[in-house]
Amino acid sequence: MTFLHFINCVGLASAPYFLTYKYAGLADYNVFWKYLQTVFLYLFVQFSKMMVLATFFPDMDDSKFNVLIEFLKITVDFGDLIGLYVAMTQIAGKCEIKYLVAGVGWASAELIMTKFFPLWSGARGAEFDWKYIQISLDSNITLVQYISTALLIYLYNRNDTTRYTRIIIFLIALCCYRPLIAEILIHTVGLGSWSLIFCKALFTGFIGLIGLSLFYQTGGSFLKSSR
Repeated sequence: MTFLHFINCVGLASAPYFLTYKYAGLADYNVFWKYLQTVFLYLFVQFSKMMVLATFFPDMDDSKFNVLIEFLKITVDFGDLIGLYVAMTQIAGKCEIKYLVAGVGWASAELIMTKFFPLWSGARGAEFDWKYIQISLDSNITLVQYISTALLIYLYNRNDTTRYTRIIIFLIALCCYRPLIAEILIHTVGLGSWSLIFCKALFTGFIGLIGLSLFYQTGGSFLKSSR
């Protein structure tokens, strides 16, 4: 029974990734190798971020929440933005293929590295716990978040979106500092786990819808020349 719970959690967490890869057209473009390259690039970026954090924020007391310290630490997540940009520059084809492969690959790597092992070690436990369902739902939100972020990065590097540059930069910054916003809400408002999942979903949906709106306002066309 506990193993069945583990399978259900893994299915809930990973099914949207499979469906996105299969039905968003990625499978038709033979981009699986580029997908794997994005996963390896994610691992390299995370290792680099860990080195930076260990160098500049050693022996920090994580039990005390400090907005300034957390702000500086999360600023390191700009490395993810650079990684997504590099991933997209290595992918040829339609603009949709570029940001989808980068976003799905990045989110898949995070799913494996940060979600699968807690599910493996915890969801097979003797007692049922809703937190593993929450982990699975959070992975779905993460998928949309990274696809939206990749789309915004793509839009920023198009010549025909200069009139939207400030909006795009603001949205990218919101994506980067989403963990800090969540921590502030937890410590100030006292959000519970389910409320936090709901707020993350609303936040991600808000970013994604604005990104898609900007994309279609610029024609939603094929690749433009970069800046």
